[in-house]
Amino acid sequence: MPAPARVALLLLAALLTACAGHAPAPQPPMHAPSGSFHGNAEDVLFRALGLVGTPYRYGGNTPAGGFDCSGLIGYVYRDAAGISLPRSTRELSAMRAPAVGRDALQSGDLVFFATSGGRQVSHAGIYVGDGRFVHAPSSGGTVRLDSLSNSYWQRTYLDARRVFSPELARNP
Repeated sequence: MPAPARVALLLLAALLTACAGHAPAPQPPMHAPSGSFHGNAEDVLFRALGLVGTPYRYGGNTPAGGFDCSGLIGYVYRDAAGISLPRSTRELSAMRAPAVGRDALQSGDLVFFATSGGRQVSHAGIYVGDGRFVHAPSSGGTVRLDSLSNSYWQRTYLDARRVFSPELARNP
C-alpha cells in the first residue's frame, strides 16, 4: 500500500475513533494451527484499524464485549491471520518471536510498554505503520490509534516483537 494511502487510512481511523494484568491460564507459544493460516501483516493492520472505537473492557476479548490490550491483540491475530497468541501482555512479550528495533518496526509488529513504572511490561499494541499503533488503553476509553512519538509512549516504550516472518509480512 502506498504511503499516502496508508496515512489517509490511519487518519480516517483516527477520526472514527491497561490491560489485563493477570492471564487466565498460561497458553502455549504462538502458533498457526495446521492448514488454518490465512492472513498476513496487512490483514492484521486492517482488522486492528477496523476495531478503533470499540469500548475498553478489562479482560475483554471480543468486539461485542470490548477489549483490553492483550485481548485485542489475540482477537485480531486469530481473526485476521488464524494465529493463536498468548493471552497476557507478559506472555506476549516473552513469546518466541524475533525482537525488533524501534527503527525497524513493520505493520503487524507488537509493541510493548511499561505503563506501571519500572521495566515490567504492562501494556501492548499492534504497530500499523507511520509511527502509529492500535491499542486498548484504559477503562472508560475505547480502542484507539496513537503515535509512538507521543512523549508518554516514548517514555514507557520497552520493545517490540515480530509475529510474522519477513516472507509472510510481504504481500502475496
